[in-house]
Amino acid sequence: MSELVTVKNLTVAYGSNVVISSASFIIKKGDFICVVGQNGSGKSTLIKALLGLIRPRSGKISFGQGIKQNSIGYLPQEPKQFQNFPASVFEIVLSGTLGRLGHLPFYRKEDRIRAESSLDTLNIKNLKDKKFSELSGGQKQKVLLARALAATSSLLILDEPSNNLDHASRKSFYETLKSLNKNTGLTILMITHDLDSEDLIGNKVLSLKNGKISSFTTVDFLRRYK
Repeated sequence: MSELVTVKNLTVAYGSNVVISSASFIIKKGDFICVVGQNGSGKSTLIKALLGLIRPRSGKISFGQGIKQNSIGYLPQEPKQFQNFPASVFEIVLSGTLGRLGHLPFYRKEDRIRAESSLDTLNIKNLKDKKFSELSGGQKQKVLLARALAATSSLLILDEPSNNLDHASRKSFYETLKSLNKNTGLTILMITHDLDSEDLIGNKVLSLKNGKISSFTTVDFLRRYK
C-alpha cells in the first residue's frame, strides 16, 4: 500500500501544555485506523493537526497521492450546527463539497453528482428530500457520513462517530464503514473511546498516552491490552 499521510516528529502544544510530543506514524492507502486513548490524551488534537485546524509546534505532516487538507472528509464528534438546521438531506450532503469550490460562488454540476453518488453509496437516496431535523439519530449519522464522503475520495476522518447511537444503530454504522473501506478502498481514521474488539473494526490502532503515539496492528493491540 502506498503512503497517504506521513507524520514525522510531530509536536503539538497549547501554550506551555504539550499534548503530542515527537510523534511519527504513517497512514497507508486503504488503511482503517482506530485512534484510542484516555480523555485528554490528544486524540482530537491529532485530528485538528491533520486537518490543518491547529499549527504544530514542530514536526511535519506530508500528504501523498495528490491529497490535500481541503480534500479530507471529516465527521466531527458533535456537529450540532446541523441538528435543527432547516435544510433537506441533499442540501446537507451537498455542503460537503464546499472545500472543493475554492473561490467559486456556486455549486457545480459535478458537485451535485458527487452528492448524489454519496447518497447512493450509503443507500440513503430515499432520504434525499426529507428534512434533516426530522430524521432518527442513526439516519442523521449516515447523512453526515454522506456529507463527509462528498468531500473526499481518499481519506475520511471521524471523531467518535458512534456517540449517541444505540447498539443497533452503532452496529449498522460500523458495517457501513467497513464496507466503504473494503469495497471502495477509502482510507479511514476513526477516534473511538471503546476498546472492545467489536469497536476496533480497523486493521490498525494508534494509541495515545502521555503525549506519545504508538502504532499497532489491531490483532497485536488486542493481544497486548486484553
